[in-house]
Amino acid sequence: MFGWLTPGVVLAAVALFAGSTAPVGTTCRPPDHHPAVCKLPMFGPGSRYQPKIDPGDFSPNVTNPWFPLLPGRTLVSTGVKDDEKALNLVITTSRTRLVDGVRTRVVEDRLYLNNVLNERTSDYYAQDRCGNVWYFGEDTAELDSRGRVVSTEGSFHAGVDGAQPGVFMQAHPQLGRKFRQEWYAGHAEDVFWAVARNATVAVPLGAFHHALRTAETNALEPDVLDNKYYVRGIGQVAELSVKGPKEGLRLAEIIR
Repeated sequence: MFGWLTPGVVLAAVALFAGSTAPVGTTCRPPDHHPAVCKLPMFGPGSRYQPKIDPGDFSPNVTNPWFPLLPGRTLVSTGVKDDEKALNLVITTSRTRLVDGVRTRVVEDRLYLNNVLNERTSDYYAQDRCGNVWYFGEDTAELDSRGRVVSTEGSFHAGVDGAQPGVFMQAHPQLGRKFRQEWYAGHAEDVFWAVARNATVAVPLGAFHHALRTAETNALEPDVLDNKYYVRGIGQVAELSVKGPKEGLRLAEIIR
């Protein structure tokens, strides 16, 4: 299906996480809609970025149509990164984790370059009462060719050492409004904003004509600009470089 890819790479990684029987933790029903508790943080300088978090306003059940996280589903993307053939697996698990007092959904992200695992990440997401998706942290590790960890740079947990959660996807994306997706000064400083709501994008899975296109930057890499494309009911279908190293990942398959 993926030509140069080894089928075992995909199957082994998916089986490892999608079929996990690890404890789910406390089951949390999505809170009732209450606009008063959904005031999103202003962008502002990092030193002034202090979003107010009430754990009771969040759920690990992420149903935002632009970024749904369905336990057991895997998004398989292919492309190029660092001038090497890339395979990216994004696996929504049944597991949850408490971060900054909030019960979050654990999503496993695995990046393979030329069929060798290069980076493994556990991401932590939660949804507020109004359907906005927040990002509460990550544990990431870069690996060498022998599978040894060479760096954990970029890891952060909201509420620890000044780190703060960020808005990852609005329930109703506003064009041009900037958000911090994460904030851990000097380590995690991604920023994004919605650029278009009716973008067209073609990926191996198919062509989509009403995609949400966002722009994403990072103060730690000022010469890099990426566009990401999201499709309702699926989530991210493409990540393409606009400035900086030529890189791109496009959705090739959805495994349920």
